[in-house]
Formats: sequence, C-alpha cells, structure tokens
Amino acid sequence: MPLHAWSSARHTVPLPDGHRFPIAKYQKLRDAVLDAGLVPLSHLHDPARVAHEDLLRVHTTAWVDSVEQGTLDAAAVRRVGFPWSPLLVERAFRAVGGTCEAAQAALQHGVAVNLAGGTHHAFATHGEGFCVFNDVAVAVRMLQARRDTRTQRAAIIDLDVHQGNGTHAIFADDADVFTFSMHGGRNYPFRKVPGSLDIELHDGAGDDAYLTLLAEHLPRVLERAKADVVFYLAGADPHEGDALGRLALTFDGLQRRDTMVLNACREIGLPVCVTIAGGYGRNIDDTVRVHVNTVRIAATFV
Repeated sequence: MPLHAWSSARHTVPLPDGHRFPIAKYQKLRDAVLDAGLVPLSHLHDPARVAHEDLLRVHTTAWVDSVEQGTLDAAAVRRVGFPWSPLLVERAFRAVGGTCEAAQAALQHGVAVNLAGGTHHAFATHGEGFCVFNDVAVAVRMLQARRDTRTQRAAIIDLDVHQGNGTHAIFADDADVFTFSMHGGRNYPFRKVPGSLDIELHDGAGDDAYLTLLAEHLPRVLERAKADVVFYLAGADPHEGDALGRLALTFDGLQRRDTMVLNACREIGLPVCVTIAGGYGRNIDDTVRVHVNTVRIAATFV
C-alpha cells in the first residue's frame, strides 16, 4: 500500500527578501516526492485546518486569539520570527492539521508523514523559533482525547538539531508522554527545557558518534515510554551542509538514522507519525534531498 502524506505547501507565507527561513522547501519537497513516485497523488493530501477544539487542548486561548486576530505585539512577532499575515495564520492552522491527520493515518497504516510540522519551539502561551503552534503536542492531545483510539501514551523522538524546548515544557508534568531529544548542546535554544531524556552533542559530531549514541539510547527510550504511538521529528538540520546545524552528518548517516528509528518502532509494533522538522541548508536542494530520503525510507515501512 502506498504511503499517505500531507502537504501544506500551497499555503505559503510571504517573507522579506533575505529571510533565513527556507519557505520554498515545502513546495520543492512536494514536487520531489511526486516526481520520485514515493507518494502517488491520490495519497498526497491537502490538510484541513486544525480544529480550535484540538488547538486549545495545548495552547491558551489568549495565544490562539492573538495569532488569529493579528494582535501580537512586536516582541511576540520577533520571537516567532515571521511577520504576521493572514497567510501565516492559514499556514499555521494547516500545518498542525497535517500532523493531526497523519497521526490518525499512522494508527491505521503503521506510518504516515506530514511534509511539514515538527514545530517544537512553540509553547502553550507563545511561539518562537519559526514555530507558531506545536503540531506534535496538539496531535498527541487530540489522540488522547479520542475515545475510539487506544493512544494514551506517546513517545516523541526529536532528532532535529535543536532541542524541542516548547514540546518539553508542554509535557513536563505528563507521565504519559516521553520526550526524547538528541540535539546540539551549544545550539539554539540556549536555555534548554529538560525533557524525559536529552542527549547533547558536540559540534562536528559526525555520523559515527551520532549513530552510536542513537543506537544506545533508542531501545531504552521505547522501553521506558511504553508508548501506543511515536512521533518522529526527522530534522534535516544535522546535515553537514546545514547553515545552523553544525553536527556534520552526511546524507548516508541521516538515512541510517531514519532507518534505525523506523526499524526500532516496527520491531515492537508501534505506529509512527513522521514530521520533517527543520532544515536550513546552505543549498536548499540539500535540505530537500534529506527530507526526500526520509520519505523514501518511510514508504518502505507501510
């Protein structure tokens, strides 16, 4: 059966010239997975807007209202990193909707992918670091609230190069959600929020050191989490060509990372919702290539 994926690429956001966020990668990624035959058009979905009911399980009414109504003050806009616009609101709602829909599909098919998401710097009360709402947190709470799914416990495997401080804060007091992050120790955010397990890496770690640590800790994470579902943030930013990452992983190393995560989950029968998270390649095509490789590997696990 083909992989199901969600793309919010057509809901783009106008950014100023020279803005460091690679908004163009989403359309490039959508085109690439179709061109490579990894996801047939019939299985590449345009996400619906996330329901307010689901969004408000994680975020405060004040934050959601300020985003929707465009009443963010200058400090909040700077912290998010995007200029406010109605198109930003639409994209934020759609990207979260994509993870919610992919999570439900993963329960049915074993694995599904949102070709966006991984907005792990968004807190309950505010956004930051190019993250408006926390899509994975919203999807976890949505699944927990549904009576027709047995998904009270979740594991979040965050392999973006930056620690998911917002996600960790949201689930800090929730024993049913295990948050695991491997990230650059000297990278953003500079004030980390403790998760269930954090592994900090030195700049220039490279494939061998990274994969050795992942192989050591991943089985323990899954054993401790006792999860019903896994959310995997497959960041492209550990790549050696990333302008912000500094971990120096190769294309091959990142493919081995993705395979390791999905294999470990399959071995114990856990469904996986994949989000692509960050990627800031000096060459945007390198970032897209990492994400395409993640989708290619995910497609072998359906």
